[in-house]
Amino acid sequence: MKLSLYTGFVMLAGKSTAYFITHSSAIFSDAIESVIHLAAVAFAAFALWLSRRPANERFHYGYERISFFSAGFEGALIAAAAVAIIVTAIYEWMQGLRLQSLGLGTLITLSLGLLNGGLGFYLIHAGRRNHSLILEANGRHVLTDCWTSLGVIVGLCLVLLTGWKPFDPICAILMALNILWSGAQLIWKSARGLLDYADPAAEALLREILDGLTASQNIAYHGLRLRETGGRFLAEVHLLFPYESSLGEAHEKATTIETAIEQSFGQPVEVMTHLEACEDHAERHPREHPR
Repeated sequence: MKLSLYTGFVMLAGKSTAYFITHSSAIFSDAIESVIHLAAVAFAAFALWLSRRPANERFHYGYERISFFSAGFEGALIAAAAVAIIVTAIYEWMQGLRLQSLGLGTLITLSLGLLNGGLGFYLIHAGRRNHSLILEANGRHVLTDCWTSLGVIVGLCLVLLTGWKPFDPICAILMALNILWSGAQLIWKSARGLLDYADPAAEALLREILDGLTASQNIAYHGLRLRETGGRFLAEVHLLFPYESSLGEAHEKATTIETAIEQSFGQPVEVMTHLEACEDHAERHPREHPR
């Protein structure tokens, strides 16, 4: 996150310089995106720090769900930047385009875009390796900034080749629409997390593991629920034992299953089991066994 923040300052300084040299709407859109990026990185850094704090008597599950707020906040900022870019590009187009020194501006933008691209891929990789939605969202934002810069370069090259200046604001508007789509995806991912969306792939893997473990212990299960906190998964499941099973025996098997899931799931997961007797299960859960 520190690397992302320091790079963000470099990007903002470089793109602002390129804009004042060229007066390009496309480069201005790129610079505005960098301002938004700095604000998003600052919040993401705070969210990452908070998410690592342990659970306490006030927050029993810790602070990991701040990850979804961070992703939503970053997505909202990206969307706001896109709107600002579109409005500015149309305004400057109507006022008359004043473009100059496009060659130098294109070279500066290209250099910054390549730097952002490398940083974006690194952050996404680090986020997936550490199961951090905050890092991954920040990486996607940085990568979006890279694609924006490359789009700006295309627009500037078209102006240089054809001499038709409207290519510049048109390119800025197209890049803004791409940024808006990226922001909407982050907002949707944030909303899914806050609403405890169950990832079908993760649930299928968990059921596959549970099927094998319960079969080996000669028991059954039901009531599986799964949710993501931003840094790990929380799973709940009811295990069905024969009525004559002792509490100690049932608890030992449940603990074995919990440990096996946590070791084989492939991602951080905390499993909570509830022990039930299979003989009177239908009577105690009539909704699951309608007559």
